[in-house]
Amino acid sequence: MSGLASGDESPWLPPYELEEIRSKVPMVYVEAIPVRLNADGSLALIGTLLRINGAGLQRSFVAGRVLYQESLREALVRHLEKDLGELALPRLSPTLVPFAVNEYHPTPGFGFHDARQHAVSLAYVVVIDGDVAPCDDALDFSWFTPQQATDPMLHLDMEPGHAYLLRKLLADSGIS
Repeated sequence: MSGLASGDESPWLPPYELEEIRSKVPMVYVEAIPVRLNADGSLALIGTLLRINGAGLQRSFVAGRVLYQESLREALVRHLEKDLGELALPRLSPTLVPFAVNEYHPTPGFGFHDARQHAVSLAYVVVIDGDVAPCDDALDFSWFTPQQATDPMLHLDMEPGHAYLLRKLLADSGIS
């Protein structure tokens, strides 16, 4: 990570400072939808993580905060390695144009809800060429075919913002 100059403090904020900043400034996040492609470039598989959070067991995509002086590319790689393991071998686009932008609000009824903060998330579709081994707080990782990913029950098991991203990916891929 290129981020901080030598001798600077950690880019991680103490919890009390993070809470204070979250109450005043939108946070920037990256989200990554792991996929595998067919030889013709069409969507073959979509990957989801299984996690425990305040709502219980939920499916989600890779997601996390961008640190101070960290590039979007660095943040994506860090979160992909943290959640999928070092052998996942993500293939990032050279231009890093987001697939979607999600906005999360602490007040219900204004876009997606995140009780902790107002956040803006840049979402990317990321081709995974290697082997996935769920890490960090992920309990499991599963690949779904596009047809399996249309199942409304899967969408109900996902974090709301991530269910939206899954539906958008399927629609953009011509799958209903």
